[in-house]
Amino acid sequence: MNVMEHKLNADQNAADDMIQYVTVVIGGQLFGLPISQVHDVFVPESVTRVPMSAPEVQGVLNLRGRIVTAINMRRRLHLPPLKDGQMMAVGIEYKQESYGLVIDTVGEVLTLSSSSEEPNPSNLDRRWAEISGGVHRLDGKLMVILDVDRLLGSMFTEPMVAA
Repeated sequence: MNVMEHKLNADQNAADDMIQYVTVVIGGQLFGLPISQVHDVFVPESVTRVPMSAPEVQGVLNLRGRIVTAINMRRRLHLPPLKDGQMMAVGIEYKQESYGLVIDTVGEVLTLSSSSEEPNPSNLDRRWAEISGGVHRLDGKLMVILDVDRLLGSMFTEPMVAA
């Protein structure tokens, strides 16, 4: 392998080591979703409530012809409702179903090295740890990585009990 091929392989390995995250804020906490899981960023409008659904399910909406289940992340994390301001949503897919995670605000796209990812700190709020796949320490902030399997898996795998 010549010097040029070695450099190209090193550059490719460095690129493979990078992950892009769409950052969102929920209750003042910075979260990151791997960009590969994000399909849309939108303003949830005309959400239809679903009777007898889980409290986190804000309802369903039509997004460009697709039925999307809106998950209110503030309710999911047991946070008080947002007083003012327009909420945003991030569209994702989970087990061939479309979901919109209703959040406070959408931030920027960050490209971070996978080697800077750390396991959840032992003092991480339990509510966040339940849906986290790890953290990245940024300049003065902690970005919690949202793990979609942990977030939605626990909501929709528990058996429903008839009243």
